[in-house]
Amino acid sequence: MLPLGTKAPPFSLVDVVSGRQTSLGDVSDGKHGLLVMFICAHCPFVIHVQDELARIGHDYASESLGIVAISSNSVVSHPQDAPDKLKAMARELGFRFPYLYDESQSIAGAYTAACTPDFFLFDRDNSLVYRGRLDASRPDNGVPVDGRDLRAAIDAMLAGEPNLAEQVPSAGCNIKWAPGNEPAYFG
Repeated sequence: MLPLGTKAPPFSLVDVVSGRQTSLGDVSDGKHGLLVMFICAHCPFVIHVQDELARIGHDYASESLGIVAISSNSVVSHPQDAPDKLKAMARELGFRFPYLYDESQSIAGAYTAACTPDFFLFDRDNSLVYRGRLDASRPDNGVPVDGRDLRAAIDAMLAGEPNLAEQVPSAGCNIKWAPGNEPAYFG
């Protein structure tokens, strides 16, 4: 996992909805924090929580929190995660944040993203304060999706409170790496 305090790795990727190139600065400059979510269209873990992801976008729209979603799955092995499918997902769910496609998978590697969904929260200085799960809900475990863990981290960061002591890693489907793209931490 990316160590707490790590600066947000830079990126410049295309937003699948607008078609615009979007950088780290575009989503973080002038904000009190930044949430980077690695998600995709096909993963049952993402599908299970996708409505909550959209709610987080709506609930924090008036806060000074930048939010961005990134999909890094290989479309060779998973064509259902192609940019047009991501665009349809974003529109259907009413995402209020950019949804970027990481074709080279280099951004997932830079963030040490391991699964979908995977969450990284940075403070106003772009220093990592949280990397972990949305909440305890999983497909078929009966626990309601409420975003409890991620929301607590966001609220604490926006209030200027210290990092949460307990951070539980995300759980989900492995990022679908193209052959030869698997980062060293993955293997």
